Amino acid sequence: MTRLDQIAQTVRERLEERKRRVPIALLVERSHYQSPTLPLRPALRSEELAIIAEIKKASPSSGIIRRELNVPELARQYKWHGAQAISVLTEPDYFQGSLEHLEAARRTVDLPLLRKDFILDPYQVVEARAYGADAILLIAALLDPVQLHELYDMAVELGLSCLVEVHTERELDQLDLDKIEILGVNNRDLHTFEVDVNRAVQVLRHVPKRIVRVAESGLRTADELVHLRRHGIDAVLIGEAFMRATHPGEALERLRREVRQRLMASDTLRLAV
Repeated sequence: MTRLDQIAQTVRERLEERKRRVPIALLVERSHYQSPTLPLRPALRSEELAIIAEIKKASPSSGIIRRELNVPELARQYKWHGAQAISVLTEPDYFQGSLEHLEAARRTVDLPLLRKDFILDPYQVVEARAYGADAILLIAALLDPVQLHELYDMAVELGLSCLVEVHTERELDQLDLDKIEILGVNNRDLHTFEVDVNRAVQVLRHVPKRIVRVAESGLRTADELVHLRRHGIDAVLIGEAFMRATHPGEALERLRREVRQRLMASDTLRLAV
């Protein structure tokens, strides 16, 4: 059993408990379920490389990343320092996340919020809507094509955007690319947890340009982000690099500034030549 299989099994076990404890009838009565959502796609299709800044306490590969997790303060920092969207980990066993973290971020900022979790069941889509998400992550490696598109359609019906995540070119064959608006590539192999920061470029070169292209995981430096932008990537999702910083928002702003300066300098040099 791979690490991904282990996580999926744990999620399914917890899911049955949650369904008994909080039935869908209670979820749909929550105030966030009736509130308007913020579209993710236009937030990521900007003139500069968009950054989805992540709130994450731990991960299976790194252990505890940030011991003190003040979600409202982190969300405020990310907004003030220029994040286009925020990703919130809600998986409790391997990432020490929670739906309460998502709700706390929703109460604090008006940026698009992505529920980052291992979505396997329609119940989780309703949960995401009920706790204030604007978008959900759908991982192709976890779902067969029918499941993936059923969850996608359900999310859209509820007003949620979907970031569909793949890891290989082969997984693109599972997708209806005419329907998908945002496609991400996880640079981290979900089976071995090894990282290749160029994987997103390799995979996303095969998708139509109208699709927003997102690179995820293992990204830390301005050089990496400039390289991604130069190869057609619209947005990046960064968590650990910010979560390890004393002031995550300031780390975000420094990175944005460095990327902008390097892109401008290279544009100037190219025009001069």
